[in-house]
Order: sequence, then structure tokens, then C-alpha cells
Amino acid sequence: MEPNELLISKEKNISFRYLYFVIKRTFDVFVSLIGIIFLLPLVCFVKIFYVFSGDFSSIFFKQKRLGKNGHFIYIYKFRTMVPNAEEVLAKWLLDNEDIREEYYRTRKIDNDPRITKIGKILRATSLDEFPQFINIFKGDMSLIGPRPIVPDEIENYEGEKADLFLSVRPGLTGYWAVNGRSNTTYEERVELELYYVKNCSIILDIKIIVFTFLTVLKRDGAK
Repeated sequence: MEPNELLISKEKNISFRYLYFVIKRTFDVFVSLIGIIFLLPLVCFVKIFYVFSGDFSSIFFKQKRLGKNGHFIYIYKFRTMVPNAEEVLAKWLLDNEDIREEYYRTRKIDNDPRITKIGKILRATSLDEFPQFINIFKGDMSLIGPRPIVPDEIENYEGEKADLFLSVRPGLTGYWAVNGRSNTTYEERVELELYYVKNCSIILDIKIIVFTFLTVLKRDGAK
């Protein structure tokens, strides 16, 4: 291919990618507005459940994450743990040596004692992520993209991989989320997330949306 043809091809790719992100953002705004409408009755239901169980703390909590270009964002979730979760965790780990070793290795606990009854339902159905439609509407996140990570996790993305990962908005769901999620190693997660960033397209996004519905219905990998 001649140099001029290579330049034209590169410009076309840039134009198509720009158009893709414009369409993606338009779709994000539309879907997030619908999501927020459905969020309102869900908020009432979760609040009523917690109040009747004697828990009057906030039903929301926010977590610090890395957004596009490394900017800090705060993502919203329904609270799925007891208000004094840190105290409960400390006591649980102190009393259970085997579980303590597992937790420090994986940062996860099977049958986590901190999770509330409704929290288990919210997590199993992924409804705990529903408030992130607010993040999508604000532009902090996209419907489809790599799942947002805490600042320390960027160390798992070496060199150019970190810049590549942070070049797009994090997503409510994504390629890794429908390809194993909690059933994958972190190294596999990195590769799956980077695959999406390199190959994102309207067709791939549609596939991820379809598989997201199937994954939620099967409750596959949700913990």
C-alpha cells in the first residue's frame, strides 16, 4: 500500500472511531435516562426493606475509581453490606484463620457475613449496580466498557497497557463481565478488558448487551 493510501486509511479509521464514540455517548444518555426512571421505584423498595429490618442507614454508598484518562470518579451502588462492615470483617477474620488467609489472597469471602439479606438479592441479580445509570448520564461511565477499577489496581496494567485501559470510559458491563467475571483470574481479566478497548465497535457492544442479559439471568459470576 502506498504512503498516501496508508494515510487515507488511517484517517478513515480515526473518523469511524470518532463516529462510534459519538453514537455510543448518545446511546448512553438515552439508556441512562430510562435506567434512572426504573431506578426510582427500586430505591423506594430497597429503602422500605432496610427500614423494616431495622436498618436506617443510607441505602447508597460510593466508591473511588479510575475513570477515563486516569481521572478519579465516584461510582454509586446500592449498599449490600451492614453499616459496620469493617468491624464485622475484622472480627470474622480474627476468629477464622483459614478464611483470613483466603481473604488476603483473593479479597473475597464465600458466605460473607457482612452482606445483608437484600444485599444478597441485589448482588445475585446485579441490581446493586443500578445506581450507576447516574454515572453514565453524568458522563463518568459508559453502558459498555472495562469495569471501573480502584486506583491501586492500575499496577496490574504495565506500561502502555495502562494508557490503553484508561483511554475509554469504564462501563456498567463489559467484555470481561460477560466472559467469566468472578470466575477468571486477574491476569485473564486484564487481557479481556484490553481486548475490548482494542476492538470496541457497535457490533461488539450489541453482543455484550445480549450476553449481559443472559449472564444476569443465569446469575453467572455475580458475587
